Amino acid sequence: MYIPSPFQIEDEEIIFDVMIKNSFATVISQHAGAPFATHLPLILDKANRCLYGHFARPNPQWKDIQNQEVLAVFQGPHCYISPSWYESEMAVPTWNYVAVHVYGKVELIDDEHELLDALRQMVLKYEAPDSPYQLDQVDPDFIAGMSKGIQGFKISINKVEGKAKLSQNHRPERQALVIQRLEQSERENEQKIASAMKQNL
Repeated sequence: MYIPSPFQIEDEEIIFDVMIKNSFATVISQHAGAPFATHLPLILDKANRCLYGHFARPNPQWKDIQNQEVLAVFQGPHCYISPSWYESEMAVPTWNYVAVHVYGKVELIDDEHELLDALRQMVLKYEAPDSPYQLDQVDPDFIAGMSKGIQGFKISINKVEGKAKLSQNHRPERQALVIQRLEQSERENEQKIASAMKQNL
């Protein structure tokens, strides 16, 4: 990923935090000689530096992905920045955003216990704390049957890149004007970018 130095996220814990908060990612690999992408949730295992996920079995991407070096893209908040918010008309529009790229080798998961554990972690992450749904309480035969329709995988992380383009290349006074306008918006992305910009000031 192209990352000018002012926009580079160097703290790996911040990068991991972006991944955890924006875990619906895009996995890009080579399939049949061409780029192929699937959008899916990924679970980060920080201790073992890997990502867990699963493909639907009819998705052909998994069939030749074993041992491939793949790219997983995590898109954080992003929004348009209007030059009309600046103190000068000598400016052009831009886009502020946060993104993480993860590179790693794929290993298909054939072990039922490892796959079930990955699915359990995914359910725990996304179900509300007071949700009555628990994967362990679902009939094991039903889970076993449904599991045949997916192909689990894990990505062993080789490299992570983090980028936070938050107007760092502009003067603090101009950044403050942008934050002020973003905070007036009711949209979630604008609010999140304003918050991220305030942390960088």
